[in-house]
Amino acid sequence: MCGTDIAAWCGPATGADPGGITVFAIFFPGQGAQCRGMGADDFGRYPGLTRFACELLGYDLVSRCRDNPDDVLSRTECTQPALFTVNALRTFERERRECRPADYCLGHSVGEYNALLAAGVFDFETGLRLVAKRGELMAAASGGGMSAVMNTPAPRLLDVLREDGVDGVDVAAYNTDAQVVIAGSDSVLRAAHASLKARGIRFAPLRVSAAFHSRHMEPVRSEFESFLEGFTFAEPRTTVICNVTGRPYERGTIPEMLSRQLVEPVRWVDSIRYLLSLGTGLDYEEIGGKSLLRMVKSIEKTDVRNALVKSGV
Repeated sequence: MCGTDIAAWCGPATGADPGGITVFAIFFPGQGAQCRGMGADDFGRYPGLTRFACELLGYDLVSRCRDNPDDVLSRTECTQPALFTVNALRTFERERRECRPADYCLGHSVGEYNALLAAGVFDFETGLRLVAKRGELMAAASGGGMSAVMNTPAPRLLDVLREDGVDGVDVAAYNTDAQVVIAGSDSVLRAAHASLKARGIRFAPLRVSAAFHSRHMEPVRSEFESFLEGFTFAEPRTTVICNVTGRPYERGTIPEMLSRQLVEPVRWVDSIRYLLSLGTGLDYEEIGGKSLLRMVKSIEKTDVRNALVKSGV
């Protein structure tokens, strides 16, 4: 996350053979990609925007990113605007250097706001105001948590939990075919962890303050919907894949989908499968991290294996 090798963004993308006819996608990570030292070079390149962000947020974002006092970057209300600001500045620098333009923009959870910014849906100020409010509301909906579950497809995972009498678990993200994120109340997650441990299924609790992308965000959804009504959204000039549907945004649906995103799972697998289904080959870059690249490679490998099985190879 803290790397700032911007020159590399203009080189060959990760993914398909760049000599072929391909679509090119840019990815933006979500919460979890933050780290101490993030934005060190980016703030200096754009002092005016950095100063504006600090004034809008009401605190010194630069020092928080540089020093991470009291682990402030792990607090949702700070994490989300910090990620948005740093990756927005990197996007502006990429555009300034006239790097390869994207055919598609995708973001994971709060990263979708960077994708919408890159696609011209709103300006930097609007995006930062939206993300700051989103982070504030999600932080206020405290209680519950999230865990990543490995090497178990979602249908099998849900069957296991049902068999063991664990109710109240929501799937918060479909990251790959073999990795999903679950969300629930503290008591529900304790029961889920006991079930998974007994069956030898690997899981890892996530460092988040609440059960995001689940029914537990419903109490703040209506307030965020009202907040969204105060903004105007342009139609994307670059196609943006929506977390909620795993498909391109339909005309006029941006406020609705940003509201639904709070309480519905991130369909990352469906999003990547949509791009792969175009049949043109896929190149891609991730701005501000590497976790999404690893997910995409896993999805690509699964698709290759499935294709070989279907063809009888």
